[in-house]
Amino acid sequence: MQQLRLNYVTVGVVREKRGMNMNHTNTLETNNETMIKKWKRNIPLDYIDTFIGNLNMQSCVWVLYLAFRGMNLAQIGILEGIYHAVSIVCEVPSGAMADLLGRKKCMLISRVLIAVSCVIMLFGNNFWWFALSFGIQALGNNMNSGSEEALIYDSMKAVGNEDAYMGVYGRLNVIIEVSQQIATVVGGILAEVSFAYCYGASLVIGCLAIVPVIFMEEVPTNQKLEVSVPQLIRQHFKTSFDILKEDRRILKIIVFYAVVFTGHTLLFFYSQQYFSDLGYNKIQLSFIMLVVGLVSCAGALLSEKLYEKLGKKMAYLGAFGIAFAFLCYGANNLWISMVSFGVASFCNSMLYPVQSESLNELIPSEQRATLISINSMFFSIGMIVLFPLAGALADVFGLTRILVAIGVLLAALVVVFCLRKEAV
Repeated sequence: MQQLRLNYVTVGVVREKRGMNMNHTNTLETNNETMIKKWKRNIPLDYIDTFIGNLNMQSCVWVLYLAFRGMNLAQIGILEGIYHAVSIVCEVPSGAMADLLGRKKCMLISRVLIAVSCVIMLFGNNFWWFALSFGIQALGNNMNSGSEEALIYDSMKAVGNEDAYMGVYGRLNVIIEVSQQIATVVGGILAEVSFAYCYGASLVIGCLAIVPVIFMEEVPTNQKLEVSVPQLIRQHFKTSFDILKEDRRILKIIVFYAVVFTGHTLLFFYSQQYFSDLGYNKIQLSFIMLVVGLVSCAGALLSEKLYEKLGKKMAYLGAFGIAFAFLCYGANNLWISMVSFGVASFCNSMLYPVQSESLNELIPSEQRATLISINSMFFSIGMIVLFPLAGALADVFGLTRILVAIGVLLAALVVVFCLRKEAV
């Protein structure tokens, strides 16, 4: 009887353990299903966040706003230079922060920093406050740049759907374009009533952009920072230098496009002041920017087909198109300037894939990320040097004359590359 009783007890214990194991397994399965749902939810949340975050109401009037607050073109150029200087300095550390803190936390910090920069722009009353705002905004954008893309890709990978990433990326680009065009028109209308309304709306939008990120779910990774941040920065720049030293063709391509893209960015931003000098208000300016934005989209869409027909000749034709636009600004005529502005934006958009193709042919996959960083760094250096210089010269000689002079120099650069038969 005693042995039989022990057998019954043993069987009971075994059954109880099996039940506990089954419950534990069910709990794990439930938790996994819950996490998969949360990671899948990251995608639509990022769509919402991208739309809200790109409703940048002050994007088409910030030059005019700074002029309204007493800044001359040289000071405006220096402020833009500060933005890009901070971007260069913080590019690598911000990536390390994402590894240390997590992507979601970095995105939240980014949204808070951008909101703070809007507050400073709204209430700042001198150059140094505006410089602080530009620096904080640059840091905020750096904190978000790699974190958001990594979080979305890792979310899709965690649920086994990373093959659909290109489709998601394409939809995000469409959302960005739609959001920016809405912001261009609405921002211009608000700024015409009052700059305070425009920047106040930017602040509200900056705060709203925090909400979707709060509901996102971090994806666990095994990434660890194996070296200190200073070592990481030194390693980054050493690798960059070694790549450029090994293949001078890469340096030539990067320099060529850095100058061309910097030129177009100068034209884009200083066009705000140019059209204002012609007597057009902020609402009219916003619609000009809207039309130019649509033309730019067309350039991006047609780039692949044009490249199939023209090949790398597109680089020279596109650069000449942007240089020609600068020269046309010398006419001081709305329609001529607006058409040439559209031509420049079309050419600029169609050149991005050409540059990417030219660079990707020359580098192995393991160096691709570093090369993108180098390319971005050269563009930032161009903006740091040329934007303040152009602004200072425009204050002395007039904006129109300086824009025409930039067109001449840009055309001369393209001619030199053509005559030397440099491959770009």
